[in-house]
Amino acid sequence: MTNRKPDFPPPPYHNLDPAVCGGKLGEPVETVRFAQAAARSAHGRSELSKRGYAPDGKKNLRRFSTWEICRYLIPLATAHFRRVLKAHPDLPQGEGSGGTRWFTLEEVLALREHFATEGASNKEYKPWRPEGVQAKVTAVANFKGGVGKTSTAAHLAMAAALDGYRVLVIDLDSQGSMTSIMGGDVPDEWSTIFPLLARDYARAVSQRNRIREAEGLPPLPLDETMTAALDVNAADVIQKTHWPNIDLIGAQLNLYWAEFQIPVWRMQMRDWPLWDALPNFLATEGILDDYDIVILDTPPALGYLTINALSAADILLVPLGASFLEFDSTGRFFDMLHATFASIEEGDNAQRRAAGLPEQRFEWDAVRTILTRYDAGQQADMANVIQAYFDTLMSPHRQEFTALVGQAGERVSGIYEADPRDFNRDTYLRGRDAFDRTYADFKELLLGCWWRDAQMAKADGTKTEEDI
Repeated sequence: MTNRKPDFPPPPYHNLDPAVCGGKLGEPVETVRFAQAAARSAHGRSELSKRGYAPDGKKNLRRFSTWEICRYLIPLATAHFRRVLKAHPDLPQGEGSGGTRWFTLEEVLALREHFATEGASNKEYKPWRPEGVQAKVTAVANFKGGVGKTSTAAHLAMAAALDGYRVLVIDLDSQGSMTSIMGGDVPDEWSTIFPLLARDYARAVSQRNRIREAEGLPPLPLDETMTAALDVNAADVIQKTHWPNIDLIGAQLNLYWAEFQIPVWRMQMRDWPLWDALPNFLATEGILDDYDIVILDTPPALGYLTINALSAADILLVPLGASFLEFDSTGRFFDMLHATFASIEEGDNAQRRAAGLPEQRFEWDAVRTILTRYDAGQQADMANVIQAYFDTLMSPHRQEFTALVGQAGERVSGIYEADPRDFNRDTYLRGRDAFDRTYADFKELLLGCWWRDAQMAKADGTKTEEDI
């Protein structure tokens, strides 16, 4: 007699008793319950976000070992690195004794400067950026949530900082996940990008009012918010992070009101180019000279904040997972990008033609989709299909989801903040490699864009400082 395997139990949604269901339901939910849930969530968020923080509640960046520095940060043989430290006691010596020492990133940056001055001329101790060429602005965007936008943006910022670049991160998502990762303190919307967008509108109104005054017309109104925004500058909203070469303009819930306020301003002054507010800020306050890279983390929607980010961007990165739904959603995102910016071009250029001005077009140096959270064992076929359809818009590397990525996320930090000693060596190397390759693809775009800018400047007869 053969043993028969027991049948699986029936589906759990069969034979439910309505009375029992009603007994579990509880009382109807009133709006005050949302406030209670929000307060409890805020408390829990505060407690969880302090994992990996210092006892004072602030994030601190870990130290980096001799092995990490020579493998990942400065192209040196370990023995040579130790000999240089011994020969130059004035250089940072790190902590610890014996073969392994631990250095802060500030110390690593100081060591970079030394080797760039005194080291071999055929090695790249500092990352390349041609003199006289401005920073590149990179927007990470897709209107589908959960595709890895913030994770990709954060890790690119950290990888670039470890590479020696100066980075400004602007969080445009009112959920503030990037701000949490970077340890930002954003008490209200006046510590976000909002007042700088308001300032752009206020300046446009002020300029228009000078014209109206000359024509004997009454001024357009400027309320208290607009008047206060005129006095805000970059230094008021940019904050330092626990990374010495990453600064932040953070986000918090009230930033979402910008999505409602911007169209109101546009209705009050129909020829205000709302999509230029963020680009104007970056261009007029020296941001593009003070930093090497500006990274914009956008909300999961094609709203006014995202439109500003895309308008400001030189490089657009679009993360998506290797699934049909995410492929389909991303295709629709590109469709909406076309419709939105083609509409802006058509309307704006109609006004410019009427005023006798040359037409303008939106243009990006590079656009790439990035496959994130990739599982080679389960998603290879779908990834190949997506690769075929997006063709040259697809970044060559597929970003695998690894144990290191998952554990770093639980600690509200990036993998570059993870201490290798906390992981199995293979787990750490594989997890880090996933984002190192993503950064390598991005850096290729970055250097290519800068090189092309420098070549165009030469072709125009404009000498960069590098040529002088």
